[in-house]
Amino acid sequence: MDDPALLRKLARNLDGSFENLVLEYQDCLYRFALRLSGSPRDAEEIAQDAFVRAYYALGDYPPDRITRLALRAWLYQITLNVFRNRMRRKRLATVPLDDGVPLEAGDEPPEHRVEIAEQRRELAGLLASLPERYRVAVVLRHIEELDYAEIAYTLGRPEGTIKSNVHRGLRMLRDASREHRIEVTA
Repeated sequence: MDDPALLRKLARNLDGSFENLVLEYQDCLYRFALRLSGSPRDAEEIAQDAFVRAYYALGDYPPDRITRLALRAWLYQITLNVFRNRMRRKRLATVPLDDGVPLEAGDEPPEHRVEIAEQRRELAGLLASLPERYRVAVVLRHIEELDYAEIAYTLGRPEGTIKSNVHRGLRMLRDASREHRIEVTA
């Protein structure tokens, strides 16, 4: 959730505390941009551009508005807008759901780990193939773990619409996964 102390610092001294905001949110905004864009390089650029836009916007806001800001949802909203602007020029690619993190070697046989990795790749492809409104809602809810109110704020949609989009997106993923024999849990 949002950090009121960080919001107060940003309201008092934007230049002196903006680095704290970047350090706090850089990983989640990068991860979100990666899920949307499918490209690590594009995700880095999207996240950086989002922070630049956030900095300039905060510079124009009065201190009382900054302290009342739903910071996390606001940053996701900016990141989504940057992504959408870039998508007008570029085709969507897929990204693995495991963020390139290798599966832990446990008691499972190697062939089972390979099978799980392949299922993750296929699921990432299915997720990338969803229409944007469903893909974004599912990623924000089940990967980035935002609550419905934060997603509604981020997307500028009613909470009921967000719940519906998440539900429909998951149903579409389940239907598509049945065709590909991939297990989807959420």
